[in-house]
Amino acid sequence: MDHRDAGRTTQLELAIGARLRARRRQLGLSQSDLADRLGVSFQQVQKYERGANRVAATTLLAAAQALNVGVSWLIGEDAAGSDEDGDEHVFRALARPGALELLEAFNDIPDQRARLALLALAREIAVSPPTDTA
Repeated sequence: MDHRDAGRTTQLELAIGARLRARRRQLGLSQSDLADRLGVSFQQVQKYERGANRVAATTLLAAAQALNVGVSWLIGEDAAGSDEDGDEHVFRALARPGALELLEAFNDIPDQRARLALLALAREIAVSPPTDTA
């Protein structure tokens, strides 16, 4: 593998990890639950979900079976009529630490005006240049 493939591999590992995490959480499984189904430690599941460790083909197959999805879905090739580039963008975004927790907290806010205010604040922070507080 040449050095140009390393970046793509990292992106693939991050995408697989994000999909593992999203599906696991959708099913209400803990990392320990999934680890038990895969025959690995929960720390290993954490590493898979962060994209820190590559998922072996046999483990990928076992994860797909444990999560009731196809391997093609876990690797991002089963778009099922969706916008593949958009899906990858979403899964890369959800792979960032805290992103899924932020989304869950946002969804738990009952007041629509409060959600819109939080969204406006987040957008403002995203486009504002950092200020030096020192």
